[in-house]
Amino acid sequence: MEIIATIFFCILLIFSSLILSYPLIKKHKKQQHVVAKPKLPPGSMGWPYIGETLQLYSQDPNIFFASKQKRYGEIFKTHILGCPCVMLASPEAARFVLVTHAHLFKPTYPKSKEKLIGTSALFFHQGEYHTRIRKLVQTSLSPETIRKLIPDIETEVVSSLESWVSTGQVINAFQEMKKFSFNIGILSVFGHLEDNYRDQLKENYCIVEKGYNSFPNRIPGTVYSKALLARRRIREIISEIICKRKEQRLMEMDLLGHLLNYKDEKEQTLSDDQIADNVIGVLFAAQDTTASVLTWILKYLHDDQKLLEAIKADQMAVYEANEGGKKPLTWGQTRNMPTTHRVILESLRMSSIISFTFREAVVDVVYKGYLIPKGWKVMPLFRNIHHNPEFHPSPHNFDPSRFEVAPKPNTFTPFGNGVHSCPGNELAKLNMFILIHHLVTKYRWEVVGYQNGIQHSPFPVPLHGLPTRFWRNE
Repeated sequence: MEIIATIFFCILLIFSSLILSYPLIKKHKKQQHVVAKPKLPPGSMGWPYIGETLQLYSQDPNIFFASKQKRYGEIFKTHILGCPCVMLASPEAARFVLVTHAHLFKPTYPKSKEKLIGTSALFFHQGEYHTRIRKLVQTSLSPETIRKLIPDIETEVVSSLESWVSTGQVINAFQEMKKFSFNIGILSVFGHLEDNYRDQLKENYCIVEKGYNSFPNRIPGTVYSKALLARRRIREIISEIICKRKEQRLMEMDLLGHLLNYKDEKEQTLSDDQIADNVIGVLFAAQDTTASVLTWILKYLHDDQKLLEAIKADQMAVYEANEGGKKPLTWGQTRNMPTTHRVILESLRMSSIISFTFREAVVDVVYKGYLIPKGWKVMPLFRNIHHNPEFHPSPHNFDPSRFEVAPKPNTFTPFGNGVHSCPGNELAKLNMFILIHHLVTKYRWEVVGYQNGIQHSPFPVPLHGLPTRFWRNE
């Protein structure tokens, strides 16, 4: 009986221990099937609300981004301009956001800036509307279209250069390049616009531009409030130009003409507001970026006389073929300026005018094991990629010869990438070719009170706008 009682007690003990351990076994099995949640990228979110905005704008932004990448790697988080952000500094990551998985991210801009440009502008949208408008803009700025603008661009180039010489004074090169770029933008949008309209647009656009990066305060008399009023006047001027075209039944092939003539499959046309927003958007995109690169080209050529002589040889061959500049440039000639082309490409890489772009995650996204939460801003860092020695050896040396060999895919994207890349890149480069041609064959220049340094306004430009004096060649 004692043996039976002992066996029964042992069985009871084992059964009790199984019952007690069941929850632990069940929990263990659950743990085996739980997948670890992806973590946020490494980085610092800075102070509450202001994040690291002060650090970003109290120093060279490029130093800010480069130091972050050195500390945390090619994916890191931060908090700037009131928004949590994920920064991406590799070509693969930029392509992921802008090309292969672009549907997971939407273009995003502060509402204050959207109001000044116009909410219907191309670069605030994605999907069907974006595709339709982008096609119209691309058609109006295609090589087939802009090649017809060469005589007009040449006229504008010579007029600008002569005005810089005739002053006999030191000029702010960046500000003068902005005037030149704005006039080319007007030409591409409106064709030959009457002087009074051009002057009115320029006057009001300058007010809008000052307000674009100001504090968005609607109190009367503030910079932003004045910008909103000027934006309204630009809308009225464009409406007047549209009304005239419709009355005269003009069928121009400039951007305004393409926008006016558009009809969708339901025979619906674009509203005047949609047209005005996209006109202002194109003018905004065309001015500061092109002017910044042209200013840097002036500096780079001034700093390297050997390179300047190589450019002159490139251009004098064209100049002599055109009977000492008596004949206008041709499209074919602008396509056959190899040394000049490499200088333009290297200037675009070195200056990296568009240092980054903004996107916003529309859903939770996991990239390389890191979580990008829905609603967070995502910033592909073009400048970090352009200045990475892994892709561009000795990246801080100005060396156009590096472009004798094509760069690796996605490592050189001065005009962005994907469906939101700049549709006016060919016009921008054509402006550069034509200005460089006339500059080096007929003029000389000197940077005055030379100082190395960069200012951000908001695009990077040489310090003080590169004070420069111009002369005609004897």
